[in-house]
Amino acid sequence: METRAGDPGAFARFDLSRVPTPAFVVDAAKVRANLTVLRHIGDASGARVLAALKAFSMWSLGPLVAEYLDGVCASGLYEAKLGREEYAAPGKHSEVATYCAGYKESELPEIARLSDHLIFNSPGQIARFRPLLDRLRAEGEQFDIGLRINPMHSEGEVAKYDPAAPCSRLGFPVSQLLPEHMQGVDGIHMHTLCEQDFPPLERTWAAVQPMLHPFVRQLRWINFGGGHHVTRADYQIDDLIAFLKQVRAATDCDVMIEPGEAVALDAGILVGEILDLFDNGMPIGITDVSATCHMPDVIEAPYRPAMLGEDTGGAVVRLGGPSCLAGDVIGDYRLPGGARIGGRFAFLDQAHYSMVKTNSFNGVPLPSIWLWDSETDELKEIRRFGYEDFRTRLG
Repeated sequence: METRAGDPGAFARFDLSRVPTPAFVVDAAKVRANLTVLRHIGDASGARVLAALKAFSMWSLGPLVAEYLDGVCASGLYEAKLGREEYAAPGKHSEVATYCAGYKESELPEIARLSDHLIFNSPGQIARFRPLLDRLRAEGEQFDIGLRINPMHSEGEVAKYDPAAPCSRLGFPVSQLLPEHMQGVDGIHMHTLCEQDFPPLERTWAAVQPMLHPFVRQLRWINFGGGHHVTRADYQIDDLIAFLKQVRAATDCDVMIEPGEAVALDAGILVGEILDLFDNGMPIGITDVSATCHMPDVIEAPYRPAMLGEDTGGAVVRLGGPSCLAGDVIGDYRLPGGARIGGRFAFLDQAHYSMVKTNSFNGVPLPSIWLWDSETDELKEIRRFGYEDFRTRLG
């Protein structure tokens, strides 16, 4: 899987020695720029734009996100709570749309209290929880009920990240949708994209719209999920705006999109240091950045993260983390200025999906988190993790 990281932007002038390693550094100015693009799409199309917390949930920026966007989408109780508590702007209601592949009955009352839109993975789960949902509404809770559908149309480049792949667990097959499944359903949710531009969305809607047509008039909203790489320089923004306006007009429904990666695209780096160098058929560099612990998508996707200022010449060095896992390999690189023990480096585009997936396997320390504003050069530490963070995870 190819990384979609773009130009390093302001990070090209960031002094890596200003932070300890390992460390995530997020540029608030770049996040603002991304949010400005997303706000323009919402204003021009009339669609509501929600930030996907599963991709980027640096909640110290919650008020900034809430200032620009219409709310957040959550994947369960904890994200819904985070969205309601931390993503708020003065004088503005920020929506929380929660989708989970499987809800626990014990958590559902609190999730319903926190959410404006409660989205289920199957009609069976809606029917099973109907008495509880009716009781919650009778007690004064206000929330819409949504159903995630599987469009049965694949646009994913990698099968494991394709929600429409054969035998997918995500969403109810639209080809099986019956009138009884739609009773009491206020909206439809679909999500099939991953780091993609506009044409895959257009093709997905063309494939699914005929099967949804019998039910559209009873719907209040349609949610096109995430995976829209709208803040990438080559994204077809005007086409997306025209499409969203057309869907709103044709269906008389509110329309939502849930970008996650787009909020923080090219807005963060992960800074590391070389701890050791030796040769084993090729130069090997051990770093304090771990693919396993800090960038698990490098192994799961897999993909090769782009390096800030990577050299076009010089010796290739295989970089890997300090953990005991043999597969903790980041990739082969030509380091700027050459490889040396104590040398700093940074991987680009690490604000989204890396920060939310870190773990402390093997006792590897978690990266600290820093917020930099490239317009003012202000740099502040948001969070530093220590032994107690590791110890208190397990009892």
